[in-house]
This record gives sequence, structure tokens and C-alpha cells, in this order.
Amino acid sequence: MSRVMPYQPQWIREDFVDFMAEKINPLWAWKKVKAKLVNIEMLSADFYQLELQPNNHFNAKAFLAGQSLLVTVQIAGVHQQRHYSIVKITETGNIVIAVKRQGLLSNALTRLALGSVLEVSQTQGDFNLDDGSTALLLLASGSGITAIYALLQQALKQNTAPIDLLYFSRDHAFDAALAQLAQQHPQFQYHYFNTIAQPQHLTLALLEAIVPDFQQRASYACGAVGMMHSIQEIYQQLGISARLKQEYFQVPVDESAEAQSVVFLRAQQQFSASTNLLSSAEHAGLRPAHGCRMGICNSCSCIKISGSTKNLLTGEIDHHSNTPIKLCISQAVSPVVINL
Repeated sequence: MSRVMPYQPQWIREDFVDFMAEKINPLWAWKKVKAKLVNIEMLSADFYQLELQPNNHFNAKAFLAGQSLLVTVQIAGVHQQRHYSIVKITETGNIVIAVKRQGLLSNALTRLALGSVLEVSQTQGDFNLDDGSTALLLLASGSGITAIYALLQQALKQNTAPIDLLYFSRDHAFDAALAQLAQQHPQFQYHYFNTIAQPQHLTLALLEAIVPDFQQRASYACGAVGMMHSIQEIYQQLGISARLKQEYFQVPVDESAEAQSVVFLRAQQQFSASTNLLSSAEHAGLRPAHGCRMGICNSCSCIKISGSTKNLLTGEIDHHSNTPIKLCISQAVSPVVINL
């Protein structure tokens, strides 16, 4: 005969403690990392740098250049979340991020009043320097410069080997700061392409002309889908993909793939998926848990019971049953059943 465990009430609830604590100080919380907006600086017409002062729960010492954090803001009563790369952690422990004014959350963030309090996560991600002593090639486009700029600052502190940065952008965000770093550090060469004044795409010929030894360097890329697709294709053709590390802020989709039937088993919901599984589910009116939308956090992790999915970051096809996947970076390439 099984023994029934008596009900044990939870005498102290975290949400109640947080509710009472924030009445005294908006930054106080039992476990949550909260941060106050203490400064906003315009980098370009639609690109802003925000400085956040976190509470004592934030572990600034754990930060590695290239990492990001999840920012949560309540908009019209709904909690919206997105990852932002960290530009730097200041000497006082404040967090500096850069936000391009596009999309619901980013627009809201850049319009917050100084003193506003928001929720953030601990630092996340593995887009970090593997070895600080080797020659580097850094590639960035658009707001991807944020993560690359952080890597560059770290590399210049520990690296005397050559570093080249190719930056494709429609504005001048970080341009002056990067040009100044190039003047201060002789091992750093900065190559800026204003894609409005000088239309330029990343090509093998361009790489060979600017950085002739790029095939021997450790390479790091972050940016828009077009540039990321180009660099991935070039490195695959040359057989040097192992030298390339990438960080996406927009997950590429295989647009040539046919739409597939997807079943959320526990919810008893079926829908057609032509893009990543998270976006396809949302388009069908479903609301699965999610966070970063870039494969960094594990908020949308679930078990694929059957079917085949493609990892949109690595290109890997998973045919196995009962395997974990992340909805935001997975695309169905056959009918799929998911334990949701």
C-alpha cells in the first residue's frame, strides 16, 4: 500500500517576497536579477547604448566577452524577452548593451525613462575567444558588431598577434571607437564598409585581398543572415569550417524546404511548419515557452518523439526518436511529433 504524503504548504512564496520588496526598493528581489537603466547614449540614428545597474544577484565576474543576457520587459501587460550581446561590464559592475531600434522589445527599451527597472538574466552563451594568442579574423554586420566589439576588446588585452575586423554597416555605430582602437594598437587592422555609400558583400575575393592569410586564422562572425550565409559557404568550400565560430541574432531558415506536419502531442494540436518550429507554432496560434529565439537559452527545449529536424545553426539533420531539440533553431524536414 502506497503512503500518501501530507500536503505541506509553502509558507514563504518568492513572488510575494518580490512584490513586497519592490515596494521598498524596485531593485530588491529574493533571487531575480533586476537592473536599473542609468544611462542611454545614441550611437547612430537608430542604435542606442544602454547602461544598466544590476542588483547584487548579478554575477559580473562570470562574464566572458561575447556573451549575452536575456532582458525581460513588460509591454501592455505581457512579458517580452530578447537576448542582447553585452558590450562590456564596467569597473563598477554595470552592464552595457547596445540596442538597435527595431522590433517591439527593442523599440520599448530605447524609449524607457532613466531609472526604469527591468529583469535580466545572468550572462549566457559560448561565443567566446578560444585562444587569446592566435591571429584573428573578426566579421560583423549591422548590430552583430556588439558581440564582435566585445571580443575585440578582450583580444586586444591579451593578444599581440594580428587582428583584422571587417565591419559591414549602414550607419557609423562604433565606427569612431573602432578607428581609435586601430590607432592605439598596431596589431589591429580595421576595415569598414558603409553599405549605403559603398555597396559591398562578403566574398572570397574580398577576404583574399584584405586578409590574405585568413585561412590560417581563428575566425569569429556575427551579423545578418546574408553575411552569415556567405561566410559559412566560403569556409565550407575551403574545408576550414572548424576555424569559424558564429553567433546569430537572426536564425536562418531553409526556405527551399517543404512545409511539414507537426503535432504537439500533449496539447493535441497539429499545424503546418515551413519555418522554425517556434515561429510556425506561434503562427498557428500556439504559445510554447521560449526566450532568446537564437538557440542560446533552453527555454524552448523539448523532446522530439519522432520525425526528422534540421538544426538551423549547424545544418545537422536529426532522425532519432526521443531526442531533445530547441524549437527556435529546429526546422521540420519530415512529419514531426513533439512532446508538448
